[in-house]
Amino acid sequence: MGDSLQGQRVVVIGGTSGIGFGVASAAKEAGASVVVASSRKEKVEAAVARLGPGAQGAVIDTGSEDDVASAFAELGAFDHLVYTAGNWDGRPTDMWDLEAGQWIFRIRFWGALRAIKHARQSISSSGSITLTSGVAAHKPRPGNTVTSAGAAAIENLARGLAVDLAPIRVNCVSPGYILTEALEGLEDAIRPMTARQPVARMGEPGEIAQAYLYFMRGTYTTGTVAIVDGGQVLR
Repeated sequence: MGDSLQGQRVVVIGGTSGIGFGVASAAKEAGASVVVASSRKEKVEAAVARLGPGAQGAVIDTGSEDDVASAFAELGAFDHLVYTAGNWDGRPTDMWDLEAGQWIFRIRFWGALRAIKHARQSISSSGSITLTSGVAAHKPRPGNTVTSAGAAAIENLARGLAVDLAPIRVNCVSPGYILTEALEGLEDAIRPMTARQPVARMGEPGEIAQAYLYFMRGTYTTGTVAIVDGGQVLR
């Protein structure tokens, strides 16, 4: 297992910002050719410009199966799929409002499964898929029951797919508080929670990106969840 991803192709859905952009940037630095995908064309173009020469972009709405199928038919063969699309809404969710709770699964869970359904034939047999859950799967907070259940469902999806899609490896990263665009301006509200962690701060996208790169490189690792949270679940 080497550090280089030279000659490999990585597709990051949700790769135009936040954790996904951090993964795309780190993969490119490790020698991979990267494709960043999002449902918004302007975000794709901006991310490709930031990544520089060699980066490519794709507009994919993972809420539409037809769109996903068409996009992967055009992308062709690649080695690694990373799925970071969709944000967890940290606001309390009424667990009894079943219609309102559907958003938690639409992009994070079903979107990931749509992408994998149409990407799996294009992924190298020695390649990998890495999903993204959230530390709420391991440490629910009051008012976030449905969010916690959604995150846990993604982790179990990764385990099941690791069996069904072998030899393609499937893993999942479970982030804690990462300082992405979605959390900018909320640092003061989050600081009392991160202060209790063994690593008493928010993480950076470049730090958590290393977990995704490990799963790309880790040829004997599948069906595994990496919790990258500064020790949040311990306190």
